[in-house]
Formats: sequence, C-alpha cells, structure tokens
Amino acid sequence: MIVSFGGPEQREDVIPFLENVLRGRNVPRERMLEVAEHYYHFDGRSPINDQNRALIAALREVIGIPIYWGNRNWHPLLAGTVRQMRDDGIRNAVAFTTSAFGSYSGCRQYFENIQRACAEVGQGAPEIAKIPPFSAHPLFIEAMADRVRVALAELPGVPVIFTAHSVPVSMAQTSPYVQELEAACQRVAEAAGASDWKLVYQSRSGPPTQPWLGPDICEYLKENPADCVIAPIGFLSDHMEVLYDLDTEAKTLCDELGVRMVRAGTVGTHPAMVRLIAELIEQVPRQCAAMCCPAPQRTVTPATR
Repeated sequence: MIVSFGGPEQREDVIPFLENVLRGRNVPRERMLEVAEHYYHFDGRSPINDQNRALIAALREVIGIPIYWGNRNWHPLLAGTVRQMRDDGIRNAVAFTTSAFGSYSGCRQYFENIQRACAEVGQGAPEIAKIPPFSAHPLFIEAMADRVRVALAELPGVPVIFTAHSVPVSMAQTSPYVQELEAACQRVAEAAGASDWKLVYQSRSGPPTQPWLGPDICEYLKENPADCVIAPIGFLSDHMEVLYDLDTEAKTLCDELGVRMVRAGTVGTHPAMVRLIAELIEQVPRQCAAMCCPAPQRTVTPATR
C-alpha cells in the first residue's frame, strides 16, 4: 500500500482538504486561506495525486503483487483503502509512505493513521507493516544526486541549496529529522560533485510565536544572493509546496535579486527510486521502533492550564 499526504483535485476540494490537514492544529484561519491561494494559483489542483498514480504505474512494471493507495488527508482516504483490501481478501500488507525522513509528521503520524484506519475497518482488516524512513538508502542518494547533476549542468559550479519542509523545533528535537537531512545532503552533494552546499527549510505553516526550523529559503536567498541550484531533497515529488514555494516564490525572488536559479527535480519516478521501493516492499519488512519519532510535547504555561 502506497500511503501519501493527499491533495485537492479541483477548486471545490481546497478548503475541505486544508481543514483536514489543519484539524486540531493551532493555525489561524487567515493562514489557511493564504495557503488556499497557492492552490487556486493552479486552479485548485495539486499534482500530488497524479504523481502518486505515476509512481504506482511505474511500480506495477517491476513488481508482481497488488498495489493499493491511501491518503492521510484526501481521497482515496486510508480507511476506504483498508476496507477495500479487506474485501479483496488481503490479510497482510506492507506500507510505503511517501516520506524519506524521520519526524513525527513524516513517520510516526503515518503509522498512527494506518492503525486508526485498521481500527475503523475493524474485524478482518489486514495486518500492515510500515516501512521506516529510507533517506540513507544508496538508491535514494543515487536518484537525488542524478537530479542535482542535471541541474548543475545548466549552472556549473554554483552552490546547491537543499530544501526540506520546516517543522516545529519541538518536533525536530524528538526525531532524527535534521540529522538525517544533513547526512543525506552531504552524500548527495559528494555524489553530484557539489562542494558548496547548504540545507535550508521552506513551507512553514505554524504560528509566528512557535519556533520552527530555519533558515527559510527566501530569507537565505535575500542574505546570500547568488546564482544557485535549489534541490528539494525533503520532497519525493514535485507537489504543491515545490511548485509554489520554489518554482513560484523563490524563482520570483531570484529574478528580483538578479540571480539565476535552476531547480533540481525531485526523485519522483526516477528508475533508482522505483527500484528502491520495489526492493523495500519485497523484503521482509523492518518496521519502525515502537516509540520512534514521538509527537512533540506542547509547552503549557500556568495561564493556560
């Protein structure tokens, strides 16, 4: 089972989708409406579902077992997928989540989503083993390094700015997220022949009072205006946060600063990435540790107890 984030496919889906994403989180509605405009910029359609369909089609060319697909936040939703698996007589499955790095939102929350979906389906739901994050796998490094090499061919010798989704500092402190990112960036840079590189973050969505990982990509570009390759190592496909935050906002900023920018592709359906997924799902699953990537603890002040 391919497990992903999900995304709207038409304008009418955008607000319900974002409400699903932000349910239970302290994000002002004004911020939600601001993010909605990112989707409306592309007529309300996120590319993530089409990219998952392309990934599934590529996987079907190399593996001979049934492939299902369920999302956290939009159709096809996980519970419906698990119900279909039960009805099809599936008793055991392995889940590949479209997130390469360990964090609560990118790892353990997907594990909890799968458990919740199985509980909702109830008796007869399949046993589902979730594959752990895989950013250190040589085939992931190979795929990303190839994307960076292609970008560097357009602007040889420029710095490579790797980007990943920013998360609250409290979440980073309960997971190996930053360490895994830094290690992967180092290995990709070495493989691509890039001696000058920097890891930055993008797509922050929390309240300004909460510390999140930085520097932000646009802040970094303003402070370090220079020709560059931007490589979204933290994202597996060219979905909305890549298309808007990098191809739209960061590109516009680079134009204003008078510097050239080339955006490296995500791993997507790169042959090495497809081989990686096939290899992981055909092996005996090595599941996440029982308490991997726990949810960050919120600080509660006396006035709000």
